Amino acid sequence: MKVTAQEITQELLGKLWEQYLERVSYAKKYAGLVIEKGGKVVHDHIAFGTFNIHTGEQPGGIMAIQHLIEILGYQPVGKYVFPKRKLNAIHFEYPGEMFPKIFVSQLEVVQLPGWAQQMIGETVSDTPYLLSDNGLSLLQLLRETGSLTREAARLLVDELAGYLRRTLNIPLKKYVLEINDVSPYAAWVLLHGNSVYHFAALVNEQGVDEWPDLETTCEALKQEGIPMKETIEGEKEGKLRQSATMAVKEDVEVRGEDGPEPITWTYAYYEFTQRGFTEENGIQKLFSGFLNEQDRHLFDMTKTRDN
Repeated sequence: MKVTAQEITQELLGKLWEQYLERVSYAKKYAGLVIEKGGKVVHDHIAFGTFNIHTGEQPGGIMAIQHLIEILGYQPVGKYVFPKRKLNAIHFEYPGEMFPKIFVSQLEVVQLPGWAQQMIGETVSDTPYLLSDNGLSLLQLLRETGSLTREAARLLVDELAGYLRRTLNIPLKKYVLEINDVSPYAAWVLLHGNSVYHFAALVNEQGVDEWPDLETTCEALKQEGIPMKETIEGEKEGKLRQSATMAVKEDVEVRGEDGPEPITWTYAYYEFTQRGFTEENGIQKLFSGFLNEQDRHLFDMTKTRDN
């Protein structure tokens, strides 16, 4: 029996969500509450962060993620620029399916101070490519035929899920702390690599009667003890409104003066998105893009105040 690229994509998205739930307790609690109330968890988008710099055998920047998800069927739709954060981004969509959008940003490393460029380059320049030769062959076969056997699909999903939770190379603690002063985003990517930056729920589709919008959802989660962002980004009745939990923290391995040691750092928050309607060719549809000003605020959610 053959498994299509669409089915493989669906399986991969499910595995990424499972990995994320293991690490982000707030998302797990939200999912439990929604299901308990007869609703459903619908993903609006998944975000990734990258370095636009040579990263050894792995493609640099947005292409680190793009070269995989395009084979699965995702297509680039919107481009975004965040000059103050030295970031560029693209969001991808899966045509014809209610799959989450994928938002991939990249740090323009050459715009950082020279010493920070050197530290990042030294850390990631010899990054190995995590997919095996077998995994690459399966990707090529999927590109050519659009399907794989069930066993081959399982192997490919496992490899892709591993790639999308891997670090690049274990960084020096000193580098992470110093780079954090000029770019918390860079410190995060040094520590977490290709891991999911965040998942976002689509409040429009969650189906909980007493949580009809973003305000009621956020307030209910606060009442359940989930630490939430203090404000909601976006105007009422606007095209896009967003808020988030605070970011969870976890221990990440770094290289200290005396060898490997853990450092506690932010990992990810869980975002909530409510989309408004726009008109295209006389047809009302949910706005599918992103707004630079709102995303700029959300990038601050992974800053750590402890280092």
